[in-house]
Amino acid sequence: MTAPQIVADRSALEGLCARVSEADRVGLDTEFHAERTYSPRLMVVQIAFDDGAAIVDALAVADLRKLALALTHTTVVGHALSADLKIFADRFDVVPPRVFDTQVAAAFLGYGMQISLADLVRGVCGVRLAKSQTVSDWSARPFSQRQIEYLVDDVAYLLPVYDALRPRLEQLGRYEWVYEECAELGDIERYRIDERRAYLRIPGAMRMNRRELGILNELVKLRDRVAHDRDLPVRYVLPDDVVAGLALLKPAELDDLSQLRRLDSGMKRLLGGPILAAVARGQALDETELPERPNRPTAPARDALVAFMTAAIAEIARDAGLPASLLVPRASLERLAREAPRDRAGFERTLALQPWRLTLVAEPLWQLLSGHAALKIEGYAVGDPKVRLSDESTPQ
Repeated sequence: MTAPQIVADRSALEGLCARVSEADRVGLDTEFHAERTYSPRLMVVQIAFDDGAAIVDALAVADLRKLALALTHTTVVGHALSADLKIFADRFDVVPPRVFDTQVAAAFLGYGMQISLADLVRGVCGVRLAKSQTVSDWSARPFSQRQIEYLVDDVAYLLPVYDALRPRLEQLGRYEWVYEECAELGDIERYRIDERRAYLRIPGAMRMNRRELGILNELVKLRDRVAHDRDLPVRYVLPDDVVAGLALLKPAELDDLSQLRRLDSGMKRLLGGPILAAVARGQALDETELPERPNRPTAPARDALVAFMTAAIAEIARDAGLPASLLVPRASLERLAREAPRDRAGFERTLALQPWRLTLVAEPLWQLLSGHAALKIEGYAVGDPKVRLSDESTPQ
């Protein structure tokens, strides 16, 4: 690969955008800092073509929306793309709709769920990548030669890896499965926060009553708005435990805030009034407007059913040569245990899986849950125990 193009001004960016828009495919990676901002702050964007690479200095060219739009006109190949695409969604409100994630593809070929790019490149291309700049300060300028080499390495092998993985996926009949998985990565709704349920992420929310949840919801929305406006991590505005404490305390006056040890004088001065207003809004909600309490963790019998189904999924995954966690999310199994649909159509609706997953999972799992199949352990006496799905049980 030739020396990379360094894009550090608007004219060079416009030329790169035109080239990206006309390309059939490009490799993509980003470097960002996420420690002190509301959304990760882009430092570098790397683009790979079949005949070269470009390094975009995101500090020198602050507005990269044109690049984000250009990427919607091509197929984007990357590794563990979620974090990269979330930045584009947060910063530019757009993500490329056609993506191929080499980490996702590798999982369908038996490499495991979280294989690193370095390990995948070594396994597929026989090349060892130097990862000496993994924790580099990407805000420093100019880039060192080692940094440039690292930035190029992170995209240079994406397209060759794609070319190597795709025929293997097609041979196994799994390329369409990967296509379905990656299509979700190209859906911008995946990266948007559901404000209606963000409060449920606060530790302790499961134990609150509906009025407290209503107040908590108002406080979380206040915190997110302030963090967004000031470009700060939400924990810098109000830590989770303080938000939960405020929802339980229900302060009506500024003096009430002194009861929370973790709410310092600076927070009280800056946010005291807005906090009281948020609490008042939660207190004023009509009963019909209050959030419903979330379902509590499953009862012991339901936990046992989830464990039972997990064992069955592990067996199905083993036969398919796939990681079990790739087949069915635990949340889907918990939903099945909680709702216990009585017919096949309801069972499939409750699972809410993509077609390729249903093809592998629906029939054996339904047969098991409806009593027409059983789980058996074979080989224990000879020191080689395996869980097996069997259709020898008597129908219930």
